[in-house]
Order: sequence, then C-alpha cells, then structure tokens
Amino acid sequence: MNLNATLIAQLVVFFILVVFTMKFVWPPIVKALDERAQKVADGLAAADKAKADLALAEKKVVEELRTARESASEARTAAEKQAAALIDEARAEAARIVAAAREAAEGEAAVAAQRAKEALREQVANLAVAGAEQILRKEVDAKAHAELLANLKQELQ
Repeated sequence: MNLNATLIAQLVVFFILVVFTMKFVWPPIVKALDERAQKVADGLAAADKAKADLALAEKKVVEELRTARESASEARTAAEKQAAALIDEARAEAARIVAAAREAAEGEAAVAAQRAKEALREQVANLAVAGAEQILRKEVDAKAHAELLANLKQELQ
C-alpha cells in the first residue's frame, strides 16, 4: 500500500470519528459539564447564603442575649428594690412591736410599782396601827387615837 492511500484512509476515518464524537459523544459530555458547573455554582451560592444567614443568626443571638441580660438585670434590680422595701417594712414593724412591748412593759411595771407602793403603805399603816394600838391600849381615849392613826395613814399615802 501506498503511504498516501493509508494517510487518506486514516484522515477519512479520523474525520468520521470527529463528526461522530461531535454529534453523539460531545453534547452529553458538555451537558454533564454544564450541569456540574451549575451545581457547583448553586452550591457556592447556597454556601454564601448560608454564611449570610449564619451572620444574621449570630447578630440575632447577640441581640437576644443582650436583651435577656438587660431583662435579667432589670428583674434583679426590681427584686433587690422589693427585697429592700420588705426588709425596711419588716424593720419598721419590728421597731413598732418592740416599742409597743416596751410601752406595755413600762406600763405594767408602773402599775406593779404603784400596787407595790400601795401594798407597802398598807402594810406600814397596819404596822403603825398595830404599834399604836399596843401603845393606845394603855391609854383611855381610843377614838382620838384612831383619828390620829387615820390621818397618819392618809399622810403615808
């Protein structure tokens, strides 16, 4: 065989292969590559969107945490104020009760002291009368002496 005929035959087979490949093989490959490129582009877009959503979510979380901290701080401050008010109220009530108890105790003590004084006066008067009776038994005018003792008793009170 001649080199030219072989070369021409190979060229014809090559062109047929190229035409067949361009018509039947190349379009599905290009289509698959385009679909793959589209999937990659969609994935990158989804990743960018996810990053943006993550950043937004992080901002929301930070804002919610700040709001929660402020709310907790306000609640704690209100609770502390309420506790302080309750403590002050309890102290005032305790002071009032103590004062009332002291007044009652002082009043009872004064009444008891007054009763003791009266009982003591009565006993002194009885002793004085008993002593005077013994002295007066020796004397005749008991009525006059009884008046003197009554006056003495009044003076002691």
